[in-house]
Amino acid sequence: MKLIGSTTSPYVRRIRLLLGDDDYEFVNLDIYGKDRDELRRSNPALKIPMIQDGDQDVYDSRVISRYIASKRGDAPLDWDQENQLTLIDAVNDSCVTLVLSKKSGIDVDQDITFYNLQRERIMMSLRTLAAMVDGGEFAEWDYPSICLYSLVDWLQFRDVVDFPGVESLVQFRDSNKDRPKVAETDPRQ
Repeated sequence: MKLIGSTTSPYVRRIRLLLGDDDYEFVNLDIYGKDRDELRRSNPALKIPMIQDGDQDVYDSRVISRYIASKRGDAPLDWDQENQLTLIDAVNDSCVTLVLSKKSGIDVDQDITFYNLQRERIMMSLRTLAAMVDGGEFAEWDYPSICLYSLVDWLQFRDVVDFPGVESLVQFRDSNKDRPKVAETDPRQ
């Protein structure tokens, strides 16, 4: 199996953590630079991560996680876990939009509907996720917990949001930083 992505992507990191010690090849691409053509050849959606497993290509982290679970014979996620992932992905997607907009020279702090909606989605989702952490919903180190860890650590790495009112997310991150493969997949390396 070959995992194609980038070391700084929270979506790629979650799959690397999910794969753990499984046997796979990791191809680290500079998707906004010299490796853009490789991304175009590999994934028509121009997204990372993707995997190539024999003749099977799988293009999205959520679908990749289902593919891996199916290969391992793991039980599918329940509806509460799927909702957790939806919230995590909402924050991830909105924050990636903010980061890419800033890299493009756009003032994301301006009072316009598009960026106001992104900030509202981010904070509403983070508050809900923090309440879930406080309620013990991420106590087990499973795929949703891996995704939450990858998100919170990436938010701090990119300095995208402040955490007042959702400090339990930082505590969650800190309490899981010594898990297997976490240090090895740190985007700061």
